[in-house]
Amino acid sequence: MTDRAGADYARDAAAVREATDRLLTAVAALDEASLARPSELPGWTRGHVLAHLARNADALVNLLTWARTGEETPMYPDAETRDADIRRDAARPLAVHLDDLRTSAARFDAAVAALPPERLPYEVTPRGGVPEPASGLPLRRLIEVELHHVDLGIGHAVADLPATFVNQLTVLIGTRFAGRPDIPPLRLVTGPGEGDVRHTGRPAAPGESPVTVTGSPAALLGWLTGRTDGADLSCPDGPLPVLPALG
Repeated sequence: MTDRAGADYARDAAAVREATDRLLTAVAALDEASLARPSELPGWTRGHVLAHLARNADALVNLLTWARTGEETPMYPDAETRDADIRRDAARPLAVHLDDLRTSAARFDAAVAALPPERLPYEVTPRGGVPEPASGLPLRRLIEVELHHVDLGIGHAVADLPATFVNQLTVLIGTRFAGRPDIPPLRLVTGPGEGDVRHTGRPAAPGESPVTVTGSPAALLGWLTGRTDGADLSCPDGPLPVLPALG
């Protein structure tokens, strides 16, 4: 089933498993000292990123349980508990991180499989406060795994992300930006053909022209998600717009 945001439950669940396998393989090649080194996220070590990934899997299990049972089950009890759990787990040994990543991923997979097809349209409310259908939860997890793999700073770059995922997330960001008056209309260009042009953000107002930004799909996504500074993009209309941070 595909929801209104373009998520495909079964396809995205399979993509999560593949992305998780890539992540686990990469993390298993690290040594203990590397976990304490800074990640690409300000204020977080690699250990913080790994701890967050494990707890995010369990948080999404809560939402899948909510969708399956109809009983409200928030992702986290509160923001303070979420942050404290990440701080608590960040300095664990590599073997403990790996076991937690594997077992939390298995719990997520089981919760995905347990959700009946008729419950996919059921809306739950993630941490951001905007309700969304349960069918989009595997895509939400895929975004976490793929982007935070990049954030670890261990050789997996935005340019290495699967093309299908790059397209999915670019579309999703477009829907999120559409209601933001502080973000100008954007014309994203990846090639010379009409099929290589995507408009995102809010519609242009009368007399207003979209800001054209040109680059590869991955380079555009890196900028849209704040993972790169846009230095490899072209913007003939002036400086690149300042975009909000995307977690």
